[in-house]
Amino acid sequence: MEPRANAKQISWKGECLRKMTHLGALVIPVGYYLLGRTVSLAVLIPVTIAMIIIDVGRLRDWRVWHAVKWFIRPMIRHNEQEGADFTGATYILTTACAVIAMYSPSVVVAALVFIIMGDPAAVLIGKSCGRHYYGRKTIEGSLGFLAMAVLVALVVPGLPRTVSLIGAVVATVTEGLSTKIDDNTSVPLISGLAMQLLLATGWF
Repeated sequence: MEPRANAKQISWKGECLRKMTHLGALVIPVGYYLLGRTVSLAVLIPVTIAMIIIDVGRLRDWRVWHAVKWFIRPMIRHNEQEGADFTGATYILTTACAVIAMYSPSVVVAALVFIIMGDPAAVLIGKSCGRHYYGRKTIEGSLGFLAMAVLVALVVPGLPRTVSLIGAVVATVTEGLSTKIDDNTSVPLISGLAMQLLLATGWF
């Protein structure tokens, strides 16, 4: 997600901290690659439920939110602080459970790493170098996402190169067009679906 900077957005320091945490989500595809579907879901589902409880607690001002907000608040954006939306962590965890359940292993790894690596590149490049806006995002940020996604596509194991590169392009377009749906959800689901369908055709 690459929002246009304004007074309501979090600070540069907060954005960097948020994206460092975002990169920490790499443990999900790496853990899945090493441990497999059953173990990964056995770990992820309880963690996801806990994060949903924290988010609902924030929306409803439960005590559980007050116990953890000192750590989470610096990394969340204005719309999240105001209780208008779930945090990115809830979206990425929920989506990870969905793609792990639905897609083949190599597709899962690629689809998740596209957003985990591409999103920080889009935001940090967009905030520092972005000049050409389309909506609330910048061309420079989207090019940063594409560059990172292509790098991921070139090294992800188990996928034909053409399939992974098409997935990288689909992920970039999806991220650029995601406004009403959180890109932590839309990018893995749509890019993963595209790659899964390409594999199913047997063309590659």
